[in-house]
Amino acid sequence: MKAVFIGASALTVMAARIMLKRNHEVVVVERDRTRIEAVSEQLDCGFIHGDGSKPAVLRETDPEQTDVLYCLTGNDQANIIASLVGRSLGFARVVTKIDDPEFEHICIELSLESTIVPTRTTGRYLADMFEGRDPLELSTMIRYEARVFSFVARAEDAVALAKLDLPKASRVVCLYRDDTLLIPDDSTRLRAEDEVILVTHRDNLKALEQRWAQA
Repeated sequence: MKAVFIGASALTVMAARIMLKRNHEVVVVERDRTRIEAVSEQLDCGFIHGDGSKPAVLRETDPEQTDVLYCLTGNDQANIIASLVGRSLGFARVVTKIDDPEFEHICIELSLESTIVPTRTTGRYLADMFEGRDPLELSTMIRYEARVFSFVARAEDAVALAKLDLPKASRVVCLYRDDTLLIPDDSTRLRAEDEVILVTHRDNLKALEQRWAQA
C-alpha cells in the first residue's frame, strides 16, 4: 500500500516509520527543504519539495496509485485546503488533521469525513487515565460492516428523528447541540446546526454523503 503525507511533522515521522517497517510505500511532501534534509536521515522514503496544497505538486505523488493522503501540517487551514485539493484529484481517502476543534464543524460541512483532532483525543485520554479509567478505542467497537457517519443538520432537517427517513440499518446514536451532548429518541426534533452522529451499514455511506453533501 502507498501513503502520501503532507507536512514532515513529528506525527508524520512516527506514522511513516511504522508504515515503512511494515513494507508500505511512503512519500512525504514538505515545503521546507531544510526539514526534508533532517527527516530524510530518519526515513528511507520518497520526498517531494513543494506546497502540498498545490494541485501541481500533489499530482506528482500519483493520486490514483495512492491509498491514503494524510494532511498533517501544523496549519489547520492549510490541511483543510490540501484535503479538498486531494479529494478533487482523486485520492481514494483523505485524512485531515486539525488542532483547533472549532474547525471540526467546517470539516463536517465540507464532507471531510476522516478528520482527526489529536490534541482533544490525547487530552481526553489523559483525563480518563487520571480518573483511573482505561479508555476503549472506538475502532474496537465499530467493526465489520458498521460505520460511523456525521452531518450538520440543515433547516430542512428540523424534524423528529422518526421522520428523518434514514436508510435501513441506520440509527442516530447522539447529537451535539451548542457544545452539549444529547442522547435522542425518535421524538427528538432536530435543529439547524445540530451535529448528528449515526451508526450505519457501510453500503449506506455513499447515499448519506450525497444527501448531506455541502452545497
